[in-house]
Amino acid sequence: MIRKLLISAILAGGFALAAHAQQTGLVTLETRQDSQGWEAVGRLDIRGKGFCTAALIQDRLILTAAHCLYDIDGSMVAPDRFTFQAGLRSGQAQTTRLITRTVAHPDYVHTGQATNAREVAIDIAVLELDRPIRNTRMQPYRIAQRPITGDQVGVVSYGRGREEAASLQQVCDVLGRQTGVIVMTCDVEYGSSGSPVFMMDNGETRIASVVSAMAHINGQKVALGTSLEGPLNALLSHFATLGPARPGGTQRLINADERNDTGAKFIRP
Repeated sequence: MIRKLLISAILAGGFALAAHAQQTGLVTLETRQDSQGWEAVGRLDIRGKGFCTAALIQDRLILTAAHCLYDIDGSMVAPDRFTFQAGLRSGQAQTTRLITRTVAHPDYVHTGQATNAREVAIDIAVLELDRPIRNTRMQPYRIAQRPITGDQVGVVSYGRGREEAASLQQVCDVLGRQTGVIVMTCDVEYGSSGSPVFMMDNGETRIASVVSAMAHINGQKVALGTSLEGPLNALLSHFATLGPARPGGTQRLINADERNDTGAKFIRP
């Protein structure tokens, strides 16, 4: 799943797109050599609904978009409907795990068919695996500092028409960011929600954002992502306060009073 922007202006007030450099196209990760370093990205299957993309950030924790936790009718998807297929290529996963608990950002409010930029800015969730992944080829990713306008990033994603193997776009550009939303030229598609956006940090590949939605701004197709630093710290702090997974496995807190409508409207496919 991925959400699609209905209007051209994503953020209210003075947002301008920077010029961008040459970006690379999508490359399908079909072989073990192609997939080296990307094995901890996987397809997050949701029985009866579709799929998103997720990435390993701890040996028992994966990161994805919060809206992936919700069904078409707005109810939360039961954890036992999720399956994480890490390193899936040619229809075969290197490692498969079930999910015991799903936890959205504590301030995330799911609005169904309409949302705003503030929601995109905290559209993240962690899912607890039934067993840890401990594999020398499948190391959890660390988190990068938030990207700024002009930075180059990359994205690994699954999507409609490319469900059986991940695709890598090695170079796309950060066009701007505002209100916690990062606007990028990355090529995303339905199914790319939750895809990790990467940056290099002293030679190490780290996650800098998570894909939330796709949009058109001034006629240009763009991807919208979350600025991870603050939101992810809040999410992991919230997760740390929870006890053992309860029956049903879903955790969410809502602060409806803190919502701020900026006018951006989205729909879910």
